Amino acid sequence: MTFSFRRAGMAGLIGAAALAIAGSAAAQTQWIMASGYPENNFMTQNLRKWAGDVEKSTGGKLKITLHTNDSLIKLDSIKAAVQRGQIQGGEIRLGVYGNEDPMYVLDGVPFLASTYDEAWKLMEYQHPYFSNIFEKAGMKIAGYQVWPSQGFYTKTPVNTVEDFKGKKIRIYSTSTQRMASLLGFQATILPFAEIPQAFSTGLIEALFTSAQTGTDIQAWDNTKYFTNVGAILSKNALIFNGRAFSRLSPDLQKAVMTASEAYTKRSWELSKGAHAEKAAILKKNGMTVTEGPASVVTAMKKVGEQMAQEWKATASADAIAVLNLYQSASAKTN
Repeated sequence: MTFSFRRAGMAGLIGAAALAIAGSAAAQTQWIMASGYPENNFMTQNLRKWAGDVEKSTGGKLKITLHTNDSLIKLDSIKAAVQRGQIQGGEIRLGVYGNEDPMYVLDGVPFLASTYDEAWKLMEYQHPYFSNIFEKAGMKIAGYQVWPSQGFYTKTPVNTVEDFKGKKIRIYSTSTQRMASLLGFQATILPFAEIPQAFSTGLIEALFTSAQTGTDIQAWDNTKYFTNVGAILSKNALIFNGRAFSRLSPDLQKAVMTASEAYTKRSWELSKGAHAEKAAILKKNGMTVTEGPASVVTAMKKVGEQMAQEWKATASADAIAVLNLYQSASAKTN
């Protein structure tokens, strides 16, 4: 798989902004980055690899300090912190921002892009649109990570969609909320970090997420079954403050973007391995892991078709053009 984005149309610790330190050999620029996921999450490991690649390729001229697991800024607040210049960069979950623009949740339409090749193609078509959004907001979007296949975490087996009726489920975006509601769930959007407490208080009794997230929050403490449906491969994005990036020399900018391209390609490979690895951990901790029954998959495909039409009804002409280009290219490939 060849990586190439299509052309884009383009206080304290947090308050430290791109600090240039004069040294005997060369000036060093320091960046502070934030992520919402724990250290053992493959996305965090990939982000650390990215930071290491940048430092190595710049000979230490750009030093990146990465704060993970919501330790500096909560996941859902990272985008705003980057835009304000509180931090120079971070990784965000795109689906969180569906209320700002429907494009953020396009990959949350079930079975629109349900294979890694499809998710890659969709990412390429979306990138110019995202670049324009972030540029207008004073930011730069540089790379993407893809989540593994997702499914339902429940306390009882899933045999038909009737098993979903009335169950209180945690989801993470407006698109997955709509999907869950159409399937009969009572759906609530909650941040990653609030899942354990939501189970303990009875706010939720089920989840829709990946095997990676299931192991991150030890889903076996509250559920017994993981039913993988393979409907959605959603994305995270690596973003920078536009002013901080523009202050870098051309050589440093090139190094950052080269590392970001490698980060994106690496994510697709890491994600493939993460699903099998984390599903095995779920099983080891007593959970039953199965593939979605045919009737459930069929129902979700119908839901996906409805959601695609609903998405078009809310999206701009430019956004719809992205979807049409992707679908046209997919039809030729198939």
